[in-house]
Amino acid sequence: MPARPASTAEQLASAEAPTGAAVTTLAALDLGTNSFHLVVARVRGNGFDVITREKQIIRLGRGGGDMKELASDSIDRGLAAIRRMKRIADAHHAPLRAVATSAVREAQNADEFIARALNEAGVEVEVISGIEEARLIHLGVLQSVPAFDRRLILVDVGGGSTEVLVGERGATLTARSFKLGAVRLTDRFFPGGVCDDASVADCRSYVRSILVGYERDVASFGFEFAVASSGTAETVAHLVHARRGGSEPHTFNLFRFSRAELDAVVQALVAETTPSARQSIRGLEAPRAEIIVAGAIVLQGVAETFSIDEFTFSEGALREGVLIDTMARRQGRGLHHLRDVSRESVQALAQRCDSDVNHSRHVAVLALQLYDATQNVHQLPPDCRDYLEAAALLANVGLVISHSKHHLHSYYVIRNNELAGLTDNEIEIIALVARYHRKSVPKPSHADFERLDDTGKKVVRTLAALLRVAISLDRSHDGRVTAVHVHCDENRLVVEAIADEGRDTALDVYTANERSPLLAEVFGITVEVTGSAG
Repeated sequence: MPARPASTAEQLASAEAPTGAAVTTLAALDLGTNSFHLVVARVRGNGFDVITREKQIIRLGRGGGDMKELASDSIDRGLAAIRRMKRIADAHHAPLRAVATSAVREAQNADEFIARALNEAGVEVEVISGIEEARLIHLGVLQSVPAFDRRLILVDVGGGSTEVLVGERGATLTARSFKLGAVRLTDRFFPGGVCDDASVADCRSYVRSILVGYERDVASFGFEFAVASSGTAETVAHLVHARRGGSEPHTFNLFRFSRAELDAVVQALVAETTPSARQSIRGLEAPRAEIIVAGAIVLQGVAETFSIDEFTFSEGALREGVLIDTMARRQGRGLHHLRDVSRESVQALAQRCDSDVNHSRHVAVLALQLYDATQNVHQLPPDCRDYLEAAALLANVGLVISHSKHHLHSYYVIRNNELAGLTDNEIEIIALVARYHRKSVPKPSHADFERLDDTGKKVVRTLAALLRVAISLDRSHDGRVTAVHVHCDENRLVVEAIADEGRDTALDVYTANERSPLLAEVFGITVEVTGSAG
């Protein structure tokens, strides 16, 4: 059996220039519902210079409702494209980071696609939430549109979903992902790309019904101007330019078109009821003829719902955002900001759902002290510290549903909230650590835990073990254990609970000892918790 190619994580960890210098090229791959996009770039200060771009239409996801299944032929096409794009990245010595969006995050057989991408191409696929997708698109747009200091509304109509975000100075003020994509709505309303008056009217009504619930949120923040990105918006820009006439610009970045011009384009598109007829429209590329009606109607619906009079097109989108995000994570520039994004989303969820946030915050402090003090024992990657902090802050959010079995409810609440700045796998790990903060320990009979790879299982077991002890050390919910000191040798780990003079920690210490067996099992040594006055 041939050796598995090196994974993305392994490449990013080990890739260096021959001299040992830092990596100077990076590659980002956007695995979209309709098409895959690759960009390879050379790192330059706080930005990058694009070396090459590649695009291939895949139609990975199909279906008018939820995209519950990736067809076998779609998976095969996708894997062939991933292998080809990996070879392009390798030719430029560029470590490749791949992110997947709505088609993969909705598919029940996504694990098959992800596993084959790793085993057959050496590409580790990150599945990102809709809100994280919006955040990354925002980062990409800010590389193409000089809008950092202006409040913008960003619209990205993809194949499976549409992301809408209001942002300013790089921060997300509000964002939402809708299951309104050009491929999805084509399958639902215009099978084969064929449309008529009735199906167009039905599609418009459906789009409006989905978007209208977000109208008040957008209005409460307001915006100065609107940016549209990705394939549908680019196609509309080409169609508007063709109607205006004149020579083709070298780039459509920052191309502006009005709502009236968008309406005229939609009218021209629906007048041609079949894809073959639509191909005669000047400015429309043949591969887009089937799905452009649905995509343009979504963009038109966004303009109507949020009162947008003019769009500015951005060539920067998700793949450019992934590049910026990767640069920041690798080089440390902006990493604090990126971690602030995820920390703020975690804290916001805790604030909404946890009735005793101060207790959870104190538990997080104790958990991180335990993590740091046992680093030489567990030897987990640095990001795991952030996962433990998030799980500690969110362990009790399930109480918003019920006290009974609230650890199970916490998993559900975390898993069904789109936490910005975190990948789908990171959210899963955080949710599982929170789920195992009490009661049953992780075991093979738990389907969600069993789906993790061996590394993920180790991370969850270790962090859950640390969290169980930390939560126990604030059993009194009044912060009487102010800190922990850890003493460790080959056979024994002693956790000393430090308290202010005169504070009784007997209950906290007793509970921590009762809940320490998982930590002892994970570390393979005896664990003892003792009390000590400060």
